[in-house]
Amino acid sequence: MSETPEQQPPTASDAAPVPPPPPAGSTPPASGWPAPPPGYGPPPLSPQDERTWSMLSHLLAIVGGFIAPLVIMLTKGKESPYVRHHAVESLNFQLTKLIAIFISSFLMLILVGFFLILAVAIAALVFEILAGLTANRGELYRYPINIRMVT
Repeated sequence: MSETPEQQPPTASDAAPVPPPPPAGSTPPASGWPAPPPGYGPPPLSPQDERTWSMLSHLLAIVGGFIAPLVIMLTKGKESPYVRHHAVESLNFQLTKLIAIFISSFLMLILVGFFLILAVAIAALVFEILAGLTANRGELYRYPINIRMVT
C-alpha cells in the first residue's frame, strides 16, 4: 500500500496576485483591472469634430458606399455616441440602398427596374445630402426609409 502525503492548505504565496486597492474616492473599472493612467486612449472629440465626422459619415457614403460609414463607426464611433449614431444610421441606409439596387437589377428584366433604379439613386442622393447637413447642424437624423440592421 502506498501512502499519500498529507495535503497542506494553500499559503499566501500560492494564490494569484491581488491588484492594489484603488485610491480613496475613485471607483474601480468593471473589468477589475486598474484604470489606465491619464493620457492613454483617445481624447474626447470636440463638438465641432463630432459634427464633422457625423457629416462625413453621410456624405462620404455617396462615393464610398457602405465602407465609409463602417470605417467611421469602427474608429470614431468609440469616441462619441453622436458620431456612432450617425455612422450607424448611414451604414443601415447604405445597406438598405444596396438591397434596393439589387432588387431593381432583377426587375430590369421586365423594364420597370430601369425606372426604379433611377428613383432609388435620386432619393438616396437627396436623403444623404439632407442627413449630412442635419448632422453638421448638430441634430440627430433618421432616414425615412431604412432597414435598421446594425444597432
